[in-house]
Amino acid sequence: MAAIQDVSLEDFGHPCKKFFRSRAHCNPLSNNDGFEYPTTPDDMDWTDVFPALGDARAGDRVRHLDVGCGFGGLAVALGALSPELTLALEIRPKVCEYVRQRLDALRRQHPGAYGNVGCLRHNAMLYLPNIIRKYQLAKIFFCFPDPHFKAKNHRRRIVSSALLAEYAYALRPGGLLYAITDVRELHEWHVAKLDAHPCFARVDAHPGDPYVAAIAESTEEGKKVARQGGHMTDGSKRLIATFSRISTISWVRGSRRT
Repeated sequence: MAAIQDVSLEDFGHPCKKFFRSRAHCNPLSNNDGFEYPTTPDDMDWTDVFPALGDARAGDRVRHLDVGCGFGGLAVALGALSPELTLALEIRPKVCEYVRQRLDALRRQHPGAYGNVGCLRHNAMLYLPNIIRKYQLAKIFFCFPDPHFKAKNHRRRIVSSALLAEYAYALRPGGLLYAITDVRELHEWHVAKLDAHPCFARVDAHPGDPYVAAIAESTEEGKKVARQGGHMTDGSKRLIATFSRISTISWVRGSRRT
């Protein structure tokens, strides 16, 4: 069966990971002139990102954002899970090209499907408002981000006090932010930073939420952790934090209410 599956994938041009090897992580705060960024969302042409749609303004309809998509496991799952447009962001050029070829192959293999998913090489830590409008997103996903264990590198973490202001700008009131990791210290960091921010309130990661299942089971890192029997969330698998974007804020004795 494995040989038949391999032939089938090759027939549709599915890429092979061994030809897209890349460093596991990179410094998102370093100066990188390898690609250009639009000045504002109005300057962005989305035709190459969502080729199946043939719409230069398709990016304005993006509602789901997968930040640091890796090899695209979650993005592919989201494409099948919801008709909403999903944008996968990846900073590493080879990995981004792999995801784009993977999506192209899936569109050929399943005509009419996966046109709602696109991948863009982009640094979300520095230039997210350049492509995403205010209150545009319904969901943002951070799946198994680099822990940056050293204290001097904590400023490189994708979830931080400063960056949460930008995520709050992009996320519509009532929208959800999902963060999953297999590193307990990083999970506690996510929760502490989000709890302290006035624009976010924690909500239960309900096991019946299909997006919780997607981030836990669809990403390559999630599958690897499951194989290794990692201990997370409720003492068994994966540590997940889910937070809602607060719409209005009032302060009462130092606390916030919506």
